[in-house]
Formats: sequence, C-alpha cells, structure tokens
Amino acid sequence: MDLDFPLYLTIAVALCGAIWLADIVLFSRRRQAARSLAEQQGVTDEEVLGGLTRESWPIEYAKSFFPVLFIVFFLRSFIVEPFQIPSGSMLPTLEIGDFILVNKFSYGIRLPVLNTKVIEVGEPKRGDVMVFRYPGDPKINYIKRVIGVPGDKIAYYHKRLYVNGQEVPEQFLSNIPPTEPSLQLFQEQLGNVSHKIYKVPGQPSVEAEWEVPPGHYFMMGDNRDNSNDSRYWGFVPEENIVGKAFFVWFHWEGLFSILNSFSNNGRIN
Repeated sequence: MDLDFPLYLTIAVALCGAIWLADIVLFSRRRQAARSLAEQQGVTDEEVLGGLTRESWPIEYAKSFFPVLFIVFFLRSFIVEPFQIPSGSMLPTLEIGDFILVNKFSYGIRLPVLNTKVIEVGEPKRGDVMVFRYPGDPKINYIKRVIGVPGDKIAYYHKRLYVNGQEVPEQFLSNIPPTEPSLQLFQEQLGNVSHKIYKVPGQPSVEAEWEVPPGHYFMMGDNRDNSNDSRYWGFVPEENIVGKAFFVWFHWEGLFSILNSFSNNGRIN
C-alpha cells in the first residue's frame, strides 16, 4: 500500500489541535458571550441556554480525538514504532508475520514526515537490524542488517562476506533438510553481533566489491540468496533511516498461526 500513515497522522493531529485551540481562544468565548447576553435579556430556559454554549460536532470530535492521536503520534514518532515483517528476506532471524518494535531514537531524534535529524544520539553499527525507507521508493519500508558503515569496503565472493579486507567469520550449522538440502544454516559473527543466516546451495549470487560513501550504509538480508538489498540497488542514505529493530512481540501470519503467535518473541540479534 502507498498509504503514508505518518503524514496522515501528522495532519490529523495538527487539524484536531488547531480546532481545539481555535475553540479555546475564539469560539468558546463567543458561546459564553451569547449565553450571557441571553441571560441579560431574561432567558431562563436551561435548554435554550445550554444550546448556546453547546460545542459543534467538529469541536466535540476534535477535543475527543486529539489526546489519543497526540499520544500515538508522539510514541511512534519519537519513542517506538511497530512494524510487521512482510517477506522472508530476514529469515531465520525474522519470520514472515512477525510484529517487531523499532526504536526511533537510537540513531537520533528526527522530525516526523520530514525525517530530518534534529538531535544526535547514536549511529548505526555493523550487525544492527535496521528499518529504513527504500531508496528506490521512500514510501516503502525495508528491514535489513547493517553490513557496512561509512568508509567501509565490502566484498562478497563465493557466498562469503568480507569487511575491510577481513573475512567475516561464519560456522556451518546444518543442512535443511538434512538430505538434498534446499537451505544451509550458518552462524555469522559480524563484529560483536552473532546471528544466523541462510544460504541456498548451488544458487548463484552477486559477486562484487563496494566502498560505502559518507552518510550511507550497506545493508543485506540474513536470507542471503533471497534478499533484495544493497548488492542490487546500492546504499541507504542516512536521511532514510527509520530506526533500530530490537524486539519481536507477536507473530501473525494467518488464522492458523495463532497457536505459535508468541513462539518467536524476544530480542532481535
């Protein structure tokens, strides 16, 4: 979907807030003035007087929705935002249907919609699982693992990853299934982060070298042979960063997945 939820949420908060403020500084005073004038003219019917001070429906709805919308806006813009995993590019770390939480301030405080950083807090590190706006279409959110930070030299040959000339350590764990495997499971050590990855035996992959430019990041999926990532479309600019994925809190792939909805809960490595 092309729905830009942050934009519409910002508009809704601003509109409700503007209506409420206008009522405080203008409309409520007019209603009170109309009631006072009616009372001075001898009107005593409370139903009539109440009608003069009754809020119109736009004001009533704006005052009801604004607190809730503002809390949601503040939390998802500056604290934490939920996402659902739509594809298998981060298997086995994240499954299709996983609901994750994304820390919105790990990499700096950003203005909603504009995504401009206003307060420095931290920078992405190798091994982080990061949500970002896809450079080819910023309306779409992607999630991948940070492989290269600005200045890094990345190479990928024979399904092996190299960072700044050093081969990233990995340990073979198992074939899936054991006979005639369609997947191979490895444990990879990327800096201080140990995590699992998948490879597809026999499937060709991109083999190339890249140097990460300033203000950009090189991203790859943990499902190495089934991930549309920086190997194919390039680097992620700093302004496209959404936040750091840190927790799986729910799983919902379909009606019949309810029995294992909490089986994958926990911190994201």
